[in-house]
Amino acid sequence: MKTLFDETVLGGIKLKNRFIRAATWENMADRQGRMTDKLTKVYEDLAKGGVGLIITGYARVMQDEQPRPGMMGIYDDSFIEEYKNLTEMIHKNGCKIILQIAYGGSNTDYKVKDRKIWGPSAVAHQVYGTVPNEMTKEDIRMLGNAFTSAAERAQASGFDGLEYHASHGYLLSQFLTPFYNKRNDEYGGAIENRARIIYEIYEQSRNRVGSNFPLIIKLHCSDFMEQGFTFEESKIVCQELAKRGIDAIEISGGNFFSPPEVSPVRMNIKSPEEESYFREYAAEIARIVNVPIILVGGNKSFEVMAGILSNSEIEYFSLSRPLLSEPDLINKWKIDSRTKARCMSCNKCWDDNGNTCVIDRNNKIKRK
Repeated sequence: MKTLFDETVLGGIKLKNRFIRAATWENMADRQGRMTDKLTKVYEDLAKGGVGLIITGYARVMQDEQPRPGMMGIYDDSFIEEYKNLTEMIHKNGCKIILQIAYGGSNTDYKVKDRKIWGPSAVAHQVYGTVPNEMTKEDIRMLGNAFTSAAERAQASGFDGLEYHASHGYLLSQFLTPFYNKRNDEYGGAIENRARIIYEIYEQSRNRVGSNFPLIIKLHCSDFMEQGFTFEESKIVCQELAKRGIDAIEISGGNFFSPPEVSPVRMNIKSPEEESYFREYAAEIARIVNVPIILVGGNKSFEVMAGILSNSEIEYFSLSRPLLSEPDLINKWKIDSRTKARCMSCNKCWDDNGNTCVIDRNNKIKRK
């Protein structure tokens, strides 16, 4: 029988359990996207806290493309040496680490007047109103090169693998979404065209880093919106990526501005039925593809995840907010699986001084 503390191999990475720290924007890197002592401490606490694999907060692949403040970077070779310090520290603490990379596109209101922002088409963002420049084929080629160079740097830095962020309304997911993708060329229209940029970036990266460096992707199960990327299309893209050799697929859904019932960060989860809210979509995808599926979104109870593991072909579970609140939660579960996560799913983690649990911030104020 499978258990959450099984030792497994994901794309050649030996993992001590099935728990993954989901990519989380920490808002703690410096203005250039470089590591700070505060951010390094976050990763050290996670590595010591028992999680099998860490996926970093997203790192920008081009210097001037920054959808959020305090996000990491991987846009030139100068990052390699400092990331070697990070990866060595993680490995010394018995953990593995994957770098997530992203291009934000119009899914931002951060310094939008100071930079050129790309999109599949010049369609205003539904919430921010940001209108991107429609990408030319040369722009698409340049972006592919940026992603591929980032993959090579991640490999040289000692990361155990790389994750592409193709979810939550960022650029790669916008290519998948008919609302944002109005193109009439080979990158628009049918799903095989809208997904072409993802396939090309993956294959170009694979050719450069080889077969022994795991490449995974975070992908929508659905946009849950009119003119959105559908679940049927998601299954097609997952099957195609599996054929091409992707090492794992992390299944999420919705956007940060989606209605509460389909948001990727749902609030006030109070019952087991409300947890792990993309489980049915991920289970269906796991049934039809032959690569490991990672479930993300609302994973916070050991018993719920154990039940999903036993009753589906989902292999791994990503957690964000619970580990932001308690980086040692996995160690606590190893001692007593009945331990309840402290996280209240309140979404008050996000703070201008760095994204941390509101309980800890309030306690610091009281101590002062």
